[in-house]
Amino acid sequence: MGRTILVVDDEQSILQSLEGILSDEGFEVICARSGPEALAKIEESMPDLVLLDIWMPDMDGIETLVKIREISPHIQVVMMSGHGTIETAVKATKLGAYDFIEKPLSLEKLLLTINNALDYHSLEQEITLLKEKDKGKYEITGHSPAITELKRQIRTVAPTDAWVLISGENGTGKELVARMIHRLSKRSHKPMVEVNCAAIPEELIESELFGHEKGAFTGASTMRKGKFDLAHEGTIFLDEIGDMSLKAQSKTLRILQEQKFERVGGSRTIKVDVRVIAATNKDLEAEIEKGTFREDLYFRLNVIPLRVPPLRERVEDIPELVEEFIQEFCLAANVEPKIFSEGAIAVLKGYSWPGNVRELKNLVERMMIMNPRKIIEAKDIPPPYNKSAEGREDLTSALYSDSLKEAKRQFEKTFLENKLRQYNWNISQTAEAIGIERSNLHKKIKSYGLEEAR
Repeated sequence: MGRTILVVDDEQSILQSLEGILSDEGFEVICARSGPEALAKIEESMPDLVLLDIWMPDMDGIETLVKIREISPHIQVVMMSGHGTIETAVKATKLGAYDFIEKPLSLEKLLLTINNALDYHSLEQEITLLKEKDKGKYEITGHSPAITELKRQIRTVAPTDAWVLISGENGTGKELVARMIHRLSKRSHKPMVEVNCAAIPEELIESELFGHEKGAFTGASTMRKGKFDLAHEGTIFLDEIGDMSLKAQSKTLRILQEQKFERVGGSRTIKVDVRVIAATNKDLEAEIEKGTFREDLYFRLNVIPLRVPPLRERVEDIPELVEEFIQEFCLAANVEPKIFSEGAIAVLKGYSWPGNVRELKNLVERMMIMNPRKIIEAKDIPPPYNKSAEGREDLTSALYSDSLKEAKRQFEKTFLENKLRQYNWNISQTAEAIGIERSNLHKKIKSYGLEEAR
């Protein structure tokens, strides 16, 4: 079945004429002779497009247009009038009409307008679907206490215009937090512009942030908007702000305070309205002590501090994360999914993950590619992720040791390290589980140098 068009006109001859023409073009046509009748038919059949006459008795086309937008803002409406004026056309467009055509209708122009409107409608639907699909991309996976609290903080701060400073180790997902804040904010219909502060050379920072006018310097052949300009009414994300040079910090602080700037080579002052989200993997207070970060910039940015926990503090989320990465990889590579056994998941939970979620994702992809079996077992997880695999190597070397004393020592060290990892380095629980005094376990940890393993 073709697209459905509702034709609304109080003249029967026009209805009959348009019904015949549009039916011949493959459209399904519904007719209405008044505004109220049109509204009833819209609720009944939800057409893809409405051809709406302006001059009708009782309820005119403009009033009908307003009602249509209330019922369904996505239906495309093309206005028709034999007494068209620019003022009426402008009013109709402001109220949400796609276009305005004059009577007597040109068949060529009418069909062109209808097809353009329907194409626009399809594009709108596609964008809506993509936005819905993208929502999942900017969700934080996990239900651990640490992540549940972070999600609560994000939902609280996102609807405000407060500036946010996100801290966390590399690979924890700071950018994901920033995108989630933007998506849940009042500015979500505007862009979020990312600035990688660590990657911009000091001499280009002004041009990158503020833009430049044509001829401002050698190679500036055209005018270029800067990041702040592009983020107007949206969000600017200053990633790795702790790696920005002091000179760049000074220039950034000025625009953050004033929300206005001049492009390089220009004299016109440009005012912007941006929400600022910054992120860092550094301890900025320590950087201030060292003299590598401006204290005034820190206090300007640190309105709402959010900390993204490292993966070792949220190991309960590893099964969910592994499943997510498997699905992502399978979709991208068009391969069958594999399963991580409970034993394999337990091994992953026992690792400290210095590279955090990013490191886990890399390992999952590696196992999906390199492991030929459908089910990935604990023994398939390689060192250093699999401490028991390392332990097996240590025990094998102990078996072939020439000294009984050294073999005993190697065994005890491996045994204690595995048990400590099993109980998340809780000394009391480990001592109770293996049946020795807590003070004795402390001595053994020190003698075997296990503090470094932790």
